[in-house]
Amino acid sequence: MFEPSPQSRELRERLIAFFDRYIAPNEALFHEQIAQQRWQVPPIVEELKVKARADGLWNLFLPDSEHGAGLTNLEYAPLCEVMGRSPGFGPEVFNCSAPDTGNMEVLARYGTKTQQDQWLTPLLEGRIRSCFSMTEPAVASSDATNIRSTIVRDGDDYVINGHKWWISGAGDPRCKISIFMGLSNPDAPTHQRQSMILVPMDARGVTIKRMMHVFGYDDAPHGHAEILYENVRVPAGHMLLGEGRGFEIAQGRLGPGRIHHCMRLIGVAERALDTMRQRVTSRVAFGKTLAEQGTIRRDIAQSRIEIDQARLLTLRAAHLMDTVGNKAARAEIAMIKVVAPNVALAVLDRAIQAHGAAGVSQDTFLAHAWAGSRTLRLADGPDEVHLEAIAKIELKKS
Repeated sequence: MFEPSPQSRELRERLIAFFDRYIAPNEALFHEQIAQQRWQVPPIVEELKVKARADGLWNLFLPDSEHGAGLTNLEYAPLCEVMGRSPGFGPEVFNCSAPDTGNMEVLARYGTKTQQDQWLTPLLEGRIRSCFSMTEPAVASSDATNIRSTIVRDGDDYVINGHKWWISGAGDPRCKISIFMGLSNPDAPTHQRQSMILVPMDARGVTIKRMMHVFGYDDAPHGHAEILYENVRVPAGHMLLGEGRGFEIAQGRLGPGRIHHCMRLIGVAERALDTMRQRVTSRVAFGKTLAEQGTIRRDIAQSRIEIDQARLLTLRAAHLMDTVGNKAARAEIAMIKVVAPNVALAVLDRAIQAHGAAGVSQDTFLAHAWAGSRTLRLADGPDEVHLEAIAKIELKKS
């Protein structure tokens, strides 16, 4: 049922070859260059982006679009898994990293010709980056109806005020545009009160207050910013789709974005299992390799079972998104959003345990990957929100 198409299979083989030749051997250099200049773009990223684009491994995420490879969600899934094996490095080389993927989809689907020329084209070419400003520190942003930032019409402009945080990608010096979600029509029905508008990061009144840390990691140069928007004035033509249509855009954006996270997490889990296998077959304790210890063997078996289960559920969700649409597939999308990060965390935890002290250090990718995977149990909605949605759908079947 989920057999990849010939195009997807061929692209996956090319992607694996590129990964083995360029990504894996340069991952240490990537981190060294970041350590030397925390908030500058590592030169190796730009070098490999040129190679990836020349090889036709570029903008693979865009379905049914002249801008990308034209892959369905199901066809893209195995490619995203390969890229996810090197979180923070791999996806960007192919111009397939969040939040740019979601923002490009928004601009491709809802943007005007002017908006697309100004922002979508340079994003598709990998010349700039973007961020998505929704979450606020003063309210529970898992319920987007709580958002209190404002977008107010004033003549030919909109005036924007708000306090946002955990704005991923805002630390990148190439981040030039933010998609901002705020309250524009407070007296309208609940889900017609919010709008999304394009705000240039260099607009007067946009202030990056600080960069947030994720379990001690600053994720430079990508970063997660706390931002103040104080009387920021942008032209009315920066409004996306129209006033009061923010939730409509959000639903179109979050479906693919959520599944992309899950696909990448499968790649993280696979790499963690690979790392664990290598460790336990080479490490000796109490006269025999760790691989000969019963508890380790159980961990390996359990990890394989869980990864394959999560992959199949993710592929099913992708298939349904392609065939019946995001709205009809909302239960399956919610399921994988819960399952994928929890499986990745479980496998990472077992791999960390097998590595002992090395597992929590900077000497493997495990600790940083664990921090990123744990964060994804909150990003795009916490587990509890998705579980509630699944339960409601199930109860309606009674």
